[in-house]
Amino acid sequence: MTLIEAASATVTLPALKEEQAQKFVLTLSCKEQAGIVQAVTTFLFERGFNIDEHQQFDDSLRETLHLRTAFSGSPNYTPAMLEEEFAGIAGRFDMKFSFHDQTPKRVLVMVSKFGHCLNDLIFRWRGGSLGGELVAVVSNHETHRAMAEAAGLPFIYVPVTPDTKAAAERRLLELVDEYEADLVVLARYMQVLSDDLCRALEGRAINIHHSFLPGFKGARPYHQAYDRGVKLVGATAHYVTADLDEGPIIEQEVIRVDHTYGPAQLSTVGQDAEALALSRAVRWHCQHRVLKDQTSTVVFR
Repeated sequence: MTLIEAASATVTLPALKEEQAQKFVLTLSCKEQAGIVQAVTTFLFERGFNIDEHQQFDDSLRETLHLRTAFSGSPNYTPAMLEEEFAGIAGRFDMKFSFHDQTPKRVLVMVSKFGHCLNDLIFRWRGGSLGGELVAVVSNHETHRAMAEAAGLPFIYVPVTPDTKAAAERRLLELVDEYEADLVVLARYMQVLSDDLCRALEGRAINIHHSFLPGFKGARPYHQAYDRGVKLVGATAHYVTADLDEGPIIEQEVIRVDHTYGPAQLSTVGQDAEALALSRAVRWHCQHRVLKDQTSTVVFR
């Protein structure tokens, strides 16, 4: 080997090792107990992994621990292999846990006549900052076909009437399977989903609501706010549940206005808030930063 070849080899070898490293994320929730973090870090160390990012939240009121650890190392592992080997630790601490690799989440977007959230999602997806991969757009109107197709996305028109609602929802589930969608995003989709469809999409459907949510009624409003996990007052991105607009909140956004704002200006500002809250919620979900906790969420930003 010549000196030039040797120099070249010493430069390229580290790059090769870096390229081969596989990245994973572990998320877990369980009751607070001593030794949880040590068990996790020891498990990763024994398998030659490096911890790239670690966040945890000890909820002393609910006596629970929530944890997200991003780590990298051997490409010979898969999430299923890690879950199998971690099962013993998880059983000891009664953990609810999952491992994820870098495979992008596949996102199916549903929209009606308002296109600002769809446009924002497409912009962030094409710019590489959305965190997931848009795979199709479904709508009960033809309004945004050109927008979707200009971005190279399939546009599927599924009209909805009171008589066809059940058939339309069956078609939606078929499309979720057809496009292997991990997440369904209701980007101002102006149809109320049936209880059955909400249950079928539990934990993998996010909605944006053009209002402050939730509306706390009756006594002890701050206790209700705690139970629901309010993050901010403003446009609200939340998981879809059978309770209309009452799902666990992921993100909220507010933009201040004053007496000079008329209806048109208020609508524009509100649409900005919706787009911001929804895109953050989608990104955090796709990056496995959102852990559901009863009726609220823990978000590791």
